[in-house]
Amino acid sequence: MLSYTPFLPALRHALAPMGSRTTQTLHQVCAHTLCQLESALGRWMPISLFPKAPAKENSRDQHYTRWRSFWCMLWQAFNPDASCREVVRQLQALFELEGGPQISQEDGAYCRAKARLPLAEFPKALGATAQAAERLTPAMTLLRGRPLKAVDGSALTLSDTPKNRKAYPPLQCPDIPSFPMMRIVVLFSVLSGAISALASGSWANSELALLSSLSQHLIAGDILLGDRGFGCYPLIAWVKLSLGVDFIGRTTRRVDGRRRLRRLAPNDWLILWKRGPRASPWLSALQWAGLPKEMTLRIVRGRCHAKGFRVRQVTLVTTLLDPELYPAQQILQAYLRRWRLEMCLDDLKTTLKMEFLRSRTPQMAQKEVFMRLIAHNLIRCTAAQAATEHHVALERVSFKGSVDALRHFSHAMARARSRKKRQQLWAQLLRTLAADLVPERPDRREPRAVKRKKNKYPRLNAPRRTFRDHPKRNFRRKCARLRSLGLM
Repeated sequence: MLSYTPFLPALRHALAPMGSRTTQTLHQVCAHTLCQLESALGRWMPISLFPKAPAKENSRDQHYTRWRSFWCMLWQAFNPDASCREVVRQLQALFELEGGPQISQEDGAYCRAKARLPLAEFPKALGATAQAAERLTPAMTLLRGRPLKAVDGSALTLSDTPKNRKAYPPLQCPDIPSFPMMRIVVLFSVLSGAISALASGSWANSELALLSSLSQHLIAGDILLGDRGFGCYPLIAWVKLSLGVDFIGRTTRRVDGRRRLRRLAPNDWLILWKRGPRASPWLSALQWAGLPKEMTLRIVRGRCHAKGFRVRQVTLVTTLLDPELYPAQQILQAYLRRWRLEMCLDDLKTTLKMEFLRSRTPQMAQKEVFMRLIAHNLIRCTAAQAATEHHVALERVSFKGSVDALRHFSHAMARARSRKKRQQLWAQLLRTLAADLVPERPDRREPRAVKRKKNKYPRLNAPRRTFRDHPKRNFRRKCARLRSLGLM
């Protein structure tokens, strides 16, 4: 640097400002993106993620570094309709603004840079953002303050490519075009609503098998919340005896209160469950043999009145047997909070458009899912900070409103000239989120139905070159007239 040269010591004070501005400009071009999401959200992402490779690809800091490629993918997650070409145009504008190098107008280099990102770093980023959201959210006193984690599953549609079909075979439905299907199972934090872990597989993989692969994310002392799909004897016994995790959820097994062991309170009793005769396919033979033949469980039955909850009276099974330490009303409240987390998957599919993945290879599809979940967690961090600083309920901070506000405030922060101005913009963003709350809608139902059909066109159930369009109305009328005149 000129400011440290030993040859011109008398001019060092005059050359230092020039060297400082040059260094700052080069650093901004090398590390930042045009919208500079990293300046707003980078505090919740460890800087050790996506390091520079020691050799071969990404061993030198070229235009598409690992860190820049990650933040460009995150920008695409916030803008699901944006293409890779649009990302390249942003980098072209950034380099032209900061005096950087000229890059190719094609998006091939950016797509190859995304493919080179190591898949093992994405779960680390997901866990880091979930922990950041936990730190920003005040602790709960529900169920003696024990960590509450909810599990839920869903299915996603992938692009119809040979590689995706091989990894995620589609459903075989006659006369209906089928697409590759990916089944996912996620672990939510009931406290913050952030997603801490993800397991994915084909449609043939069961949700119980995918949950068993997430056992390292369940710590002894946790309480796991699940719906009917998870309320079976093998899972309850496995998480309780092998992992030291308690369970609360519904079950498909019929419960007869007349055969109870002991009555604890009205609609609250202990029962004896026996293991079924057939082994579960998702457990190994050794694990199945290690399960006890019977367990004492607790049944809590009550009426649930909550916004968006479809079932008014529920029957819950749990391993929390002490009614004094864990009252029945708190168990019902914990299960109601799980329903709000189930709506988070709807936020991901609707707002971030995760229902259909555009990636053409299985590995890129997994990265795309992780990026949407990381974007979801960062939105949760922003909402949690706004709710904590301005003393509002976290459930009433709008997810869609947070996405829109963060998307536009990040552009304003990128134009800010000083750190103080960026901090003022961030404070204004938090005030905006805390002021624009979702209205309270008591007893509002959320049925799983749509008001409008998407379109009236027939399905493309054949290859394009062999598909026959439905004849237009004018053509049908013309043929009818010709037939009536005997000319056809």
